[in-house]
Amino acid sequence: MPISPAVRSKIKPLKRSDLVAEEIKRLITEKDLSPGDRLPRESELQARFGVSKGTIREALKSLEVQGLVKISTGPSGGGTIVEVPLDRTLQFLQNYLFFKEVTIDDIYAVRQRLEPELAAGAVPHLTEADFDALEHSIACCDPTSSQENLLQQRREDVNFHDILAAANPNPFLRFVSELINEMIRQLIVFGNQTPAAEHRRFGAANAEFHRNIVLAARARDVEKTRALMTQHMADAARSVKRIKGRIQGRLILDADSLRSQRPMAPVMRLSQEPPPATAAKIPRATGQTSGTAVKPSEKAATTTARRAR
Repeated sequence: MPISPAVRSKIKPLKRSDLVAEEIKRLITEKDLSPGDRLPRESELQARFGVSKGTIREALKSLEVQGLVKISTGPSGGGTIVEVPLDRTLQFLQNYLFFKEVTIDDIYAVRQRLEPELAAGAVPHLTEADFDALEHSIACCDPTSSQENLLQQRREDVNFHDILAAANPNPFLRFVSELINEMIRQLIVFGNQTPAAEHRRFGAANAEFHRNIVLAARARDVEKTRALMTQHMADAARSVKRIKGRIQGRLILDADSLRSQRPMAPVMRLSQEPPPATAAKIPRATGQTSGTAVKPSEKAATTTARRAR
């Protein structure tokens, strides 16, 4: 059945540069190129696709915006393939969810289903370096022994799950779990009126669950690890509600500033522990929110075992 003129008029045709961008993606696949590999020169791409230099440059710019290619200028310039960072992916997801009403319940409903499978799948692949990183994370997030402030302790709660994610061989499950973890770091805050003692109880419960999960994983007990993580996620969901966790405003629109030093919006804001004067400013759709910058080394300390995949 042919498309009616009225419907056809509403179908927006792809620009030539967009079509070329898709062809360049196919070229990357056909040649089995990897991050760090160079694309053919602009002149070669022009000849290959039969388009102008301007169209090629527009296509490459589109791929750069998508995070797939890095463009350099000069005589030896051109496109270099890069791995799309998690922050860039989070940016696109946040743009999609900008007008959706995402709640804490929504996030934890997904976590309660994914995290047990993530942990169970990681068990056979955890190395001694992974266990060292997990133990370090527990030491940092346990309020009964940690020298870190409560904000950093809550970040370490999430880092523990990232270490498990890095060991899971399922790339899609790993990706979704890490994406949710990044959202938790950037977007979740807790009510200022919640006593610090309540946050410490939350942290102590998390640390205890983490210790038991590590013990089960060291014993290579997949089913026990899954069961413990199921209990942990259910307990965490209840605790976050009890201390009035919520999404900070709408999801942020631009995560470009997070890509290098990864400053993050606070996981919590405590009236007892105001953010330092040097806190980074993270632009948000509803205004400016103070956040505490996190040095890359702080997260790296607990993720030394994460694998390049």
